Amino acid sequence: MDRLSNLFCFPLRRTRPDTSIAEDLQEKEKAVADVQAAPLLRKHLVPVTSYKSGFTTNSNVLTSSERIAQPTPTTPEVDETEETVETQAAPALKLIALSDSALGVHRAQSNLPRPLVKPPSPVGPTNNALPAPKSAYQATYPKGSINPTATIPGGFGFYLSGEQSFTSKLKGSAPKEVVMSYRLMLEKGFQFQKGGKLPGIFGGDGDLSYGCSGGRKEGRCQCFSIRVMWRANGQGELYTYLPPTDANDAILAKIPPQSIRNTDYGYSIGRGAFNFNNAVGKWMTFALRVRLNTPGKKDGELELWVDGKSVIKAGGLVLRGNGEASRIKGLQFQTFFGGDSKEWASPKKQRAWFADVTGVIVQ
Repeated sequence: MDRLSNLFCFPLRRTRPDTSIAEDLQEKEKAVADVQAAPLLRKHLVPVTSYKSGFTTNSNVLTSSERIAQPTPTTPEVDETEETVETQAAPALKLIALSDSALGVHRAQSNLPRPLVKPPSPVGPTNNALPAPKSAYQATYPKGSINPTATIPGGFGFYLSGEQSFTSKLKGSAPKEVVMSYRLMLEKGFQFQKGGKLPGIFGGDGDLSYGCSGGRKEGRCQCFSIRVMWRANGQGELYTYLPPTDANDAILAKIPPQSIRNTDYGYSIGRGAFNFNNAVGKWMTFALRVRLNTPGKKDGELELWVDGKSVIKAGGLVLRGNGEASRIKGLQFQTFFGGDSKEWASPKKQRAWFADVTGVIVQ
């Protein structure tokens, strides 16, 4: 062993031939180009240009090279917890089934069914030429139904952490930034009443992360949730529970077109930034990006894309107020009318469909 290697207790790094470096660069450039040439649906569900790893339930999202890379049913399960995939320039999304087991569904509300069905065909002209999903979770809102604990409950509710290796990374390496997305179609003739909740990202410190909703006031620095919501006449917004800090209030209050602080419940932000009328009888794509703040700093971020367009964005936020303990957990996949009083209730029996669940770890 030469003297310098012995001095620093590790071998000197050997320089690879220039040809090897050039080949690596070519492979990375090819991978990035493949992502950039991905179908429009991918750009709606994964509206970021770089990420470390991810999953999707729709094969139409995959690039040609990713299709080739998918394991066949007879291929033995491989250990995807190895960090080697994270060094790739554009690693493949893993294709999984739209199912409870594949998506890591847990804490489901047993009184509210969520059947997997073939959704109806879209009606009328669409905003884009995206392929319609072949399978979807169906939510039913009976007439008079509001939130899941009401006399007449409606919708459904569960949590999902994603594909197995994605879940392992959320629990293990604790990623700082993720994008999670899905597509929604509301039944033709859907009536919005005063409003209703839709899925969004949640997180926090252990089991406390599962309680950041429903007017919770205790432990608000140990959890967060950022859900999509419709309001009267189909106005769209994000409905958030974030740590109640002055910095967060100042940022959220300024998000256009309208943001409203409710001292008893969550914070409505960006109301009117998009409209759910485009989801009635048609598929609409929602992609949420959350970036956790550095503990002790105000540098957290959130962003919502609707059909590939960024409609709500905020930075300078505190999403975890208790240091490294708070983590991104996955999707709070819940939907219902309400509110908690009868004026929020669904005016008739109605349905909605959810499909193409996708998630990527950005950092």
